Amino acid sequence: MLKIVVADRMGKGSNVAKGIEKAGAKAILIPGIGADMKLGDVMNKEKADFGISFCGSGGAGALIANNKYGYPERHGMRSITQGVTAINDGKKVLGFGFMDKEELGEKLVEAINKKYPNKF
Repeated sequence: MLKIVVADRMGKGSNVAKGIEKAGAKAILIPGIGADMKLGDVMNKEKADFGISFCGSGGAGALIANNKYGYPERHGMRSITQGVTAINDGKKVLGFGFMDKEELGEKLVEAINKKYPNKF
């Protein structure tokens, strides 16, 4: 099953996690303030397939996951379309500005399943 870690600087992320689960994947939501800084560690521990980081700039958690574990990342994103494009470009860690929306989770899972059919 497709596993996606969700990490939000302000301890949110439950809406995007709901969207991920609604689309048929498993969401692992990191609780608490500063969760984005733990994204790479939790992805590595859980052997997750993808990670989503939210903060004001849309970059901190994604960059740390890349620097520490080498996960391909794209940061600074502000739209669903940018996230879908990043998936199509082979990125595994997606850094967004604050966008805790169910639709984002759903659309990202759809894009992953389209890019990697029958893998998850």
